[in-house]
Amino acid sequence: MTSTYLIFGATGGIGAALARRLHAQGAGLFLSARTAGPLEALAAELGAGCATADATDFAEVERVMQQAQGHAEAHGGALAGVALCVGSLLLKPAHLTTAADFQLTLAQNLTSAFGVVRAAGKLMAGGGSVVLCSSAAARTGLANHEAIAAAKAGVLGLVLSAAATYASRGLRFNAVAPGLVRTPLTQRITGSPAASQASQALHALGRLGEPEDVAAVMAWLLGPEATWVTGQCYGVDGGLGTVRTK
Repeated sequence: MTSTYLIFGATGGIGAALARRLHAQGAGLFLSARTAGPLEALAAELGAGCATADATDFAEVERVMQQAQGHAEAHGGALAGVALCVGSLLLKPAHLTTAADFQLTLAQNLTSAFGVVRAAGKLMAGGGSVVLCSSAAARTGLANHEAIAAAKAGVLGLVLSAAATYASRGLRFNAVAPGLVRTPLTQRITGSPAASQASQALHALGRLGEPEDVAAVMAWLLGPEATWVTGQCYGVDGGLGTVRTK
């Protein structure tokens, strides 16, 4: 039986890297993103099913998960896992963060994660794996990260509680906590030589992350090799969250 994986935010840097990695491993795919054009192009490249959705809308997340299950069954398989690669990056101190900034950050990073957990709890009765994205900023104090750190720390708590709630049915919940990764989302930082160099110096391994670094760990958490892993958050961060070399 072919395992099919659903990826929300599939056209982002990490989401696309994860989709290509899973495809190379022979998995079936169902992809979702907000914008149709890039999504349909990636789905055509990988022979995947796809559907547009706003991942902050619970009803849309549930609809896409149902479509992914139908797609998997039509191809003789089952929906084995879901990855959420939707998110944002707001770098402002709290006193310069507006109420709208904060609510949008929560929606894109925490509400989307809760919606995926909610839909998985309703629809994945046979078990499987759900992988969410937290951040090194949720576990390490980084200046001007208050809003995103709050949202991503919420993802950590969500993973722990969901892992406990759904363990009895074999439904696993884990997360990755990346450092600074070179993606379109972080271009404002990584595209500036000065900002990039300063950020690189914070990572003990001396470089910024690439989407494939994070995708590799997410793919492992989704797959059969990690069936005894739940309630965990893996730092994929070049040491940013835990290591200081000076």
